[in-house]
Amino acid sequence: MAANSLGADGKAAEVTITTTTESDSDPGCFTFQFVQKLIAECMGTYFLMFAGTAAVLVNADRDEVVTLPGIAAAFGLAVMVMIYSVGHISGAHFNPAVTIAFATSKRFPWPQVLGYVPAQLIGSTLACGTIRLLFNGHHSHFTGTVPAGSEAQSFVVEFIITFYLMFVISGVATDNRAIGELAGLAIGATVLLNIIFAGPVTGGSMNPARSLGPAIVYNTYRGIWVYIAGPIAGAIAGAWVYNLIRFTDKPLREITKSASFLKAGSSHRNPSSA
Repeated sequence: MAANSLGADGKAAEVTITTTTESDSDPGCFTFQFVQKLIAECMGTYFLMFAGTAAVLVNADRDEVVTLPGIAAAFGLAVMVMIYSVGHISGAHFNPAVTIAFATSKRFPWPQVLGYVPAQLIGSTLACGTIRLLFNGHHSHFTGTVPAGSEAQSFVVEFIITFYLMFVISGVATDNRAIGELAGLAIGATVLLNIIFAGPVTGGSMNPARSLGPAIVYNTYRGIWVYIAGPIAGAIAGAWVYNLIRFTDKPLREITKSASFLKAGSSHRNPSSA
């Protein structure tokens, strides 16, 4: 599952979550502001994973009292709440796949990826460790994700649902025509829907940090490559496909020739990149 949203810089007054382009003059990898972003990413991922994996464990321990829709709601609501809480600070990615996808589409600086991804993984691992300590005696309940069928099937499912998630993220949080105030609600709802129908097949990860955190804490890595490769590939594809349909006044032949579709509309969102 995931979470997840966007770039790091921009004006919160315009949208709930914002993006940064590689053209920004200062990647800010060694500044106090960047440290604040890393803390926000770590804490956001922590609370997302704490809420979601706690629901998974309680459901397993209490005869499925939470149910799959309940688990999906826990993850989706946690994503929504944390987007509105720290989206204006870090962009509220909470997901290495989202961070990497924005970097590949030139909406996030590559140097900052090296800080964001570890922060997200640390937050996820700490949350899963906390859950395991709090529910001492229930260590047999694995709160991670494992393929229910073949790994190939799970890879395709993870690719599709993460593509869907990233497509929505790109639409509601990077397009100047979108209603930015609803970004958190739209993204959280997408996470919820994806988990409801993909949960029985893959666990509905959409997020390498969501799967790696429990895997590290429980030392269970079966099919882990599915939850790394699938979401990353799906998120990259989702970001690029949305950029292909993003509104622009340029003719198609000019867009494809210059690859400017990657940055189409970015000047409307981020004054610093104009």
